[in-house]
Amino acid sequence: MKSNNKTIGILLIIGAIALLIPYTMLTIFFEYPDILRQDTGTVLTKFYQGGNSLVWTWFAFAITGIPLLPAYIMIGQKLEIKAPLVRMATTIGVIGLIVQMIGLLRWTFVVPVLADTFVHATDEATKVAAILSFKTIHQFGGVILGEHLGQLFTIAWTVMMTISFAKLKLMPKWVNWLGIISSVIYLLAQAELFATVLKGFPVWDMAGFIGSTLWLVWLIIVGVVFIKNGNQNVS
Repeated sequence: MKSNNKTIGILLIIGAIALLIPYTMLTIFFEYPDILRQDTGTVLTKFYQGGNSLVWTWFAFAITGIPLLPAYIMIGQKLEIKAPLVRMATTIGVIGLIVQMIGLLRWTFVVPVLADTFVHATDEATKVAAILSFKTIHQFGGVILGEHLGQLFTIAWTVMMTISFAKLKLMPKWVNWLGIISSVIYLLAQAELFATVLKGFPVWDMAGFIGSTLWLVWLIIVGVVFIKNGNQNVS
């Protein structure tokens, strides 16, 4: 069967770069992710002040990873016969992308309502209710789904794919090592999630940023290698 290396590579690169654009905008205009460490009232107020443009930026951040879905599936279909681990990796990877997308979409369809309620509240009880609602949806949609399950599944996909790439000798060794290193650092970011419920839990604040950035770089490099291979069949 004719290979689709080039298509896979293009989708991986587009998905990775597309994620970087809204993420960078959020760091500049919304102080993300540092703002999440601030008081909830401050978060809701700044979100409200961001207006519709901020809502659309979050929507873009949630959906720009969509090209990765067909890329994951196409890689799975291409390699699962030669590397059985890929089939499980594909399922885990797709689930990881979807739950992260669901978690991020709370900023588009839930947080705007809570921010508006908080800012326009005329009594303290309503403000408190908005704050508690935000904390609840953030812990569930953000911490549990997007960051915990989503990131863990993405890390698992990366490790399993790296092992498969090494077995099939599809990538240079340094690319495989980059995949492993980025996964380990990304995994350390889970400590920040446990710190939300376990006081004093040790946290490396830069783990999430460094791990996710290295992962996106790895993804782009993998895409470049697939394109370089062109329409050659996997040997």
